[in-house]
Formats: sequence, C-alpha cells, structure tokens
Amino acid sequence: MVQRYLNKVSGPLLDRIDLHVEVTPVSFDQMTETRKTETSADIRERVERARQLQAERFKDFPDIHSNAMMPPQMVKDLCRINEAGRLLLKAAMEKLGLSARAYDRILKVSRTIADLAGSEEIKIEHLAEAIQYRSLDREGWAG
Repeated sequence: MVQRYLNKVSGPLLDRIDLHVEVTPVSFDQMTETRKTETSADIRERVERARQLQAERFKDFPDIHSNAMMPPQMVKDLCRINEAGRLLLKAAMEKLGLSARAYDRILKVSRTIADLAGSEEIKIEHLAEAIQYRSLDREGWAG
C-alpha cells in the first residue's frame, strides 16, 4: 500500500525536496546503549557555526541566506568536488536516475554537511551522506 501511494508522488515533486529520510524503529539494544552521544547544546553550537559560515559566504548576496538558496551557477562555483567525489556522484546519478535538479540539491546538502563539519571543502564522506538523503529516489525503499 505504501509503495502504491509513493508511485503517485511525481519525480519533479520529489526533486524539490532536499532531504528524503526513512525513519526506522530503534531497537531496544540501541536505546539502552551507554555510548556517549552529542548533546543538544553541542548540536546547536555546530549549527550556529555553520549558519555563520553561510552568512559570511553570502554577505554580498542580499537575497541568499543559506546554501539551499543558491542558484545553479553559484552551486557550480561554491560546491566543487574532487575527482573521487565526481565519480561517486556520477554513479549515484546513473544508478538512481537522478535529475539535474536532484544533482544540485545533493551538492547543496553536501556543502551544508561540510559546513556542519567545519570543512572548507566538500569531502567524499559529505557527498556520500548527502546521497543517502535521497532515499525516495531509491527503488523499493519502503519495503
């Protein structure tokens, strides 16, 4: 039934959504783990630093306040990836049949993930994480 519903959602509509994330139930073992996790205060601080980076990046562009607002040419200028990243993104584009709009969205999300990590460059792990956030583009993701 879920798959039938998802088939009604058009590709162009999905292209306009930056993050597609399937939330799966958390197991009892995961809930009771004692490993140290990042606090909300730490996450807030990281997000504030990323927002400051973006404010500085776009200070000369009054209509742009975040990576998500970048037009396509700016994405090409500010979201450069190395050859390994290019090959990863090309493989994902081909395997998932992604559009040019989805390509830009992945690069923008990668730039944001890099900002959250405090990285000036988009690394392959930032790109891989952004690609993972396109779960609705994957065949059979809903089971």
